[in-house]
Amino acid sequence: MVSNNFIGSGNFEKHSPTLPLGGGGANLDDLISISRFYGKDSRFVIAGGGNTSYKNQKKIWVKASGYPLATITEDGFAVLNRALLRYMSEKEYSNDPTEREEQVKNDLATATITKDKRPSVETSMHNIIEYAFVVHLHPTLVNGLMCSQNAEKELTNLFGEKLIYIEYTDPGYVLFKKVDERIKEYRQRFSEEPQVIWLQNHGIFVAADTIDEIKSIYDSIFTKLENAIKTPIPTGERATCGCTEEILPALRMMVSTENLKTLKVRKNELIKYFYDSKKHQQNIIKPFTPDQIVYCKSNYLFFNDESPEQVIADTKKRIPEFVSKFGYLPKVLLIKGIGLVAVGGHAKQCDIILDVFEDAMKVAYIAQSFGGAHPMTQTQIDFIDNWEVENYRRSVSNTQSNGRVENKTIIVTGAAQGFGEGIAECLLREGANIVVADLNEEAGKATTERFNAMTKSNRAIFVKTNVAEINSLQNLVHETVCHFGGIDCFISNAGVLRAGGLEDMTPENFEFVTKINYNAYFLCTKAVSKVMKLQTAHAPNNYYSDIIQINSKSGLRGSKANFAYAGGKFGGIGLTQSFALELAPFRIKVNSICPGNYYEGPLWSDPDNGLFVQYLKAGKVPGAKTVDDVKEFYLAQVPMRKGCTPEDVTKGVLYLMEQCGETGQALPITGGQVMLN
Repeated sequence: MVSNNFIGSGNFEKHSPTLPLGGGGANLDDLISISRFYGKDSRFVIAGGGNTSYKNQKKIWVKASGYPLATITEDGFAVLNRALLRYMSEKEYSNDPTEREEQVKNDLATATITKDKRPSVETSMHNIIEYAFVVHLHPTLVNGLMCSQNAEKELTNLFGEKLIYIEYTDPGYVLFKKVDERIKEYRQRFSEEPQVIWLQNHGIFVAADTIDEIKSIYDSIFTKLENAIKTPIPTGERATCGCTEEILPALRMMVSTENLKTLKVRKNELIKYFYDSKKHQQNIIKPFTPDQIVYCKSNYLFFNDESPEQVIADTKKRIPEFVSKFGYLPKVLLIKGIGLVAVGGHAKQCDIILDVFEDAMKVAYIAQSFGGAHPMTQTQIDFIDNWEVENYRRSVSNTQSNGRVENKTIIVTGAAQGFGEGIAECLLREGANIVVADLNEEAGKATTERFNAMTKSNRAIFVKTNVAEINSLQNLVHETVCHFGGIDCFISNAGVLRAGGLEDMTPENFEFVTKINYNAYFLCTKAVSKVMKLQTAHAPNNYYSDIIQINSKSGLRGSKANFAYAGGKFGGIGLTQSFALELAPFRIKVNSICPGNYYEGPLWSDPDNGLFVQYLKAGKVPGAKTVDDVKEFYLAQVPMRKGCTPEDVTKGVLYLMEQCGETGQALPITGGQVMLN
């Protein structure tokens, strides 16, 4: 039951919490439940911030570093010996901050029973609060108050005198000691055990013996804060500007001098509120919380130029100046008319940067109701920047694999299913951001969902695309740039087949096959080459973009009763060679890959309606009595006696992307069935 004075405390005399003797059991289930409840809601937790705990008399279970609350299981909690933690509370540590934090870290490791998990640095604070459950969060509403000029005064007005308010203190041991002292003072003054602790420019701790009481306390706090806000936060999405692809590809290359970066743009009414006004921008020039520094750093670039050309010229000047002054690349760009742009080491990091900085915008906006924004001081910022614990969190956030196309953005048309899906999946596994471009919306979304379940730091998106329509292709380019900042490789894979001889082929079918297999390749190249030219104009000299057409062995030699398909593929190689000559000066390579038949795939091997079955029934292979006879007939035409798989084609794609000595080539991958003269 919640006491009348729960905003400051529970009743210490009436309720001196009696913790269980031992065991976890159902209480750990409750801990997991409350952790996920708040962890999955971005109003309370962003980028995995905050932590939770459950304790009995002997042990404490506290969220370990690197485990998000939203999906946490029992394995995500570090278990510590409470007796050893209490010893830390009484121990005298060095006065030297660096030496002291190292000593504390070592003692915390000694107290940790689960040696393979690093407990939260705030574990000691969880331990001294004498309730079974503690939930520490950084809610936007709370920090709108805690990061305001009149935080303490407004807090008292809203919640009364009986509370614990901690003015900003560097995280770690010093903060723990201050909280410990205030809790003791509170107990002495009010004869109660506090349930709520407010931390300036940080967040809030709420404690109780049940998770239902935790929720009740938080609900009451949020209701009061919502009612105290004078002007609601602007809401509503805004369409991204068509000029985005005239700016972001250039900016991406400017920040990719050492490693290829990913950029992502977000635009809504709140972001517009800040990019429209230099005055409003003054409220977000410095960070509000340690989390913001960890994920966004502490300095940001705002561009108030009126045209793409001005933005590019301004960026070309200011980014090197920024790096020279601060020693790192900016992670946050706010561009008038474009939106909030994240500069990340990978796509996952971009999402985190956008979430964290947009939250800072919300905090700044809410703080207007409480006397205005109160950012951290430079001294406080410098401590976080150099603090080992936060550097560890930053290193966890930056962790990524190293595939052969790591952080490259690749569009694959016709990737919702079949051969294109296979190529896209192979490239995804090599670290690429994949854009599934397909007309089949249902299959495309399902494929993208499956891809994103496989990703590490990269991402996949689906864009419904008709490759035969230039407007649809321009939208594909726009969406790709908005999500990833540029296009490193475009794979023109979408194609159709309508077989038939001269007697059977209708003009309509011939036109349809030619439209998709030939005309669309021209339209794709026209749409994507503009962005690629902008990229290479601002990229290091060793950077190349790629356009790769998935052609066919039928583009290298004629195909009986299949002239519509073969003709389009022959023409495609002509386009490849011509495009290559035109785009080579811009460091854009254009090549074709000519696969053989994918005998192992469903088109050929489906047991009910595959081509092997169809050809057996049609008597296309003389003397064949079984499906295996038909398959043997076709394999006999391939010196390497195998079909061409998406994995085989992907190896060709990777070769063409990695090399920089060839363009305008048609690379056969046919098992030797078709050889170049």
